[in-house]
Amino acid sequence: MSVFAPRDPSYAARVRDSFARQGIMGLIGARLTRIEPGLVEIAVPYRKDLSQQHGFFHAGVTGTIADSAGGYAAYTLFPEDSSVLTTEYKINLLAPADGRMLRALGRVVRSGRTLSVCEVDVFVERDDGTERLCARMLQTLITLHGRADDRTGRAG
Repeated sequence: MSVFAPRDPSYAARVRDSFARQGIMGLIGARLTRIEPGLVEIAVPYRKDLSQQHGFFHAGVTGTIADSAGGYAAYTLFPEDSSVLTTEYKINLLAPADGRMLRALGRVVRSGRTLSVCEVDVFVERDDGTERLCARMLQTLITLHGRADDRTGRAG
């Protein structure tokens, strides 16, 4: 795995601040559990209202935390005055997410000036304490130079 050096020494605080403004993360009860240069982990505990018809985590929840984990992994390496947007991703759902905790681990594969590529593995912690890989995502993100995160919480 590559070792990355952040361009902004306050990268972790910037990631935490941005994450706190994502309404969807609060809605689903997700939390940041790890922030390192080029790596971010997000976890969400099971709730019935996050499930699909069989009682597993819904694929939309899996994709949501995977997208944010990869996006923030890339964001850890961006300049201070920039922001991040996903431009594309592909997710493979490998096994049912049947367990008590979902954990997405986003890792930067390549950090470019404009485009970055991340891979994200999503694991489900099962009731017996074991973990299983349930999804893998490949993602492309764009650096919006000179456009720091909107701190107002408004789009536009």
